[in-house]
Amino acid sequence: MSEGGPSDTDDAALERGRTFFAQECRFMLGVAGLGQLPEAGPVEIAFAGRSNVGKSSLLNALTGRRDLARTSNTPGRTQQLNYFVIEHPRLGTLRLVDLPGYGYAKVPKAQVAAWTRLLTAFLRGRPSLRRAMLLIDGRHGILAADREIMTMLDEAAVSYQVVLTKMDKVKAGERDRLLARTEQELRTHVAAFPEMAVTSSETGEGIAELRAVLAALAE
Repeated sequence: MSEGGPSDTDDAALERGRTFFAQECRFMLGVAGLGQLPEAGPVEIAFAGRSNVGKSSLLNALTGRRDLARTSNTPGRTQQLNYFVIEHPRLGTLRLVDLPGYGYAKVPKAQVAAWTRLLTAFLRGRPSLRRAMLLIDGRHGILAADREIMTMLDEAAVSYQVVLTKMDKVKAGERDRLLARTEQELRTHVAAFPEMAVTSSETGEGIAELRAVLAALAE
């Protein structure tokens, strides 16, 4: 799934992803401190990204819900770790963890520091965290704030996969250059998954393939 295209994922995997995400995805709880974390158990997949990268829109697209994760134009809206859970009787259980956005400019520094401490502690000490999906706005590529999180994930030895978002807004001529730059940079990060996902919540590009990846992790 290096570019998120249909040819990169077989039909059986796509069908597993469709079946898995056809199940109800429900809000589980919001976590403002480590003491509120649920007991480790089912596989957890964390979703991280800069503020307004399209994280809520992607979660809504994956789950087929318009309002599972509310979208907002206000940076820093997600102020805690929000847990969602999908349970399939045959394919397993998956917890999706929506992490606070980073790179916000209008949020008090003390609040940013508190979120950063929570995020760092979560990433370094969560045994059921299978993978982090790191969302990167395709219009901008990897920025300094993203590199800080990538370094944090490398140091925590948390496997992470880059998900390029808003790719419907990237011109055809720029797409290949963006993919080449991103792939080259990922090679320099020890915890980075070698393949990236290319998505658009608006057009649905790459959503079925990403569902297949996540369903496979739940098994």
